[in-house]
Amino acid sequence: MNLLTRYFSSFFLFFFAVTAFAQAVLPAPAGTTPSLGSQTQQDYRLGAGDSIGIQVYQSPDLSVDARVSETGVISYPLVGSLALGGLTISEAEKKIADALRTGGFVKVPQVNIVLRQVRGSQVAVLGQVSRPGRFPLETFNTRASDMLAAAGGMTAVGDDVLIVTGQRDGKPFRKVIDIPALFLNGKSDNDIVLAGGDTLYVNKAPVFYIYGEAQHPGPYRIERGMTVMQALAQGGGLTARGSQNRLRLHRRDATGNVIESSPKLTDQVQAEDVIYVRESIF
Repeated sequence: MNLLTRYFSSFFLFFFAVTAFAQAVLPAPAGTTPSLGSQTQQDYRLGAGDSIGIQVYQSPDLSVDARVSETGVISYPLVGSLALGGLTISEAEKKIADALRTGGFVKVPQVNIVLRQVRGSQVAVLGQVSRPGRFPLETFNTRASDMLAAAGGMTAVGDDVLIVTGQRDGKPFRKVIDIPALFLNGKSDNDIVLAGGDTLYVNKAPVFYIYGEAQHPGPYRIERGMTVMQALAQGGGLTARGSQNRLRLHRRDATGNVIESSPKLTDQVQAEDVIYVRESIF
């Protein structure tokens, strides 16, 4: 009985040791990375700077690591240069397999590609952000809010709107995103997943101008839904000589001509409006 117990104990210890060795040494299944779903990676399009591992079944000499060049090309044994930039993982696998088969090097090539490191996918964040520049997409599901945070968020004069441009399925793509809604409403549908080559732009916030008998004349940022009364408050209110009944509003129409009017305190302020506070007649 003791011999039988020792036999099974030895067997299970051997089994667990082999399993641990296999997990540590053998390569991950094709199309997966340790932290990403296989479907997500298969949809990823290769870009300049990406490092990939190419595995060809039963052809160890053709199983190599490669880096996608700035022109989207890799150098591959026997075949030479292959343009993989812009292809998905599955498309790149097929292209390599076709090249090996067409060249007569492997009759029925079975090619798997493992994405080692993502470097080629970058996005540009421009405009009124704290740290404008180019940023790498570290993961396949980086969203607009993540990249805006990476750039340090908006500056004090930044607009509430984020414009994302790029390409999707080979066609021009443009998305206008309400920035406060991204954070106030949780992860909204507008918090899109970014793709390599996207450009994020935050414009300057629209402003209005106030002068005349105001405590602090000058330009001010327009808040959402701001009325003339709120605009006067933004300028510190009126001086002792100012009259809220003698306001003049200068606004450009669609043709660019400046139209002068007497606004109500409840009227909404628009971009580039100029509010003039006149003196009281008394």
